[in-house]
Amino acid sequence: MWEGADGRGMSAETDRVAVKTYVPAYQKAEWTDHAERLEMSQSEFVRTMVQAGRRGFLSAEDGGTDGDDCESDADGTDAAELADRVQSVLSGSTHHSWEELLESLTDDIETRLDETLAELQEDNVVRYSGRHGGYTLVDR
Repeated sequence: MWEGADGRGMSAETDRVAVKTYVPAYQKAEWTDHAERLEMSQSEFVRTMVQAGRRGFLSAEDGGTDGDDCESDADGTDAAELADRVQSVLSGSTHHSWEELLESLTDDIETRLDETLAELQEDNVVRYSGRHGGYTLVDR
């Protein structure tokens, strides 16, 4: 459990929090149009695109792809395995929203990334820089 902005206890697995970012007006208009064409809310669209984009930032060893393998999802599974996982999630209930399906299939990637980054920092391979706002490889 952790404490939310309103001071109440929250569970990272069940409670939702807002994420705010600023983009140029033309980009928001493009995203809005694309979300409408896909019949998605803007939140659903951004969340889906971020999750899809994260694939390219993970090595194959960490469960990602090199970007060329379209038959693998963010957890390193092939298309048939993903189909099995979707069917498994859907077997317990009549209907699940896109968001619920996406969350159930990708929730462990955040934990895996956090653990991997912690290990890489312990091994002095990666360093976090608050000044630069992100992670970088340690010069050797």
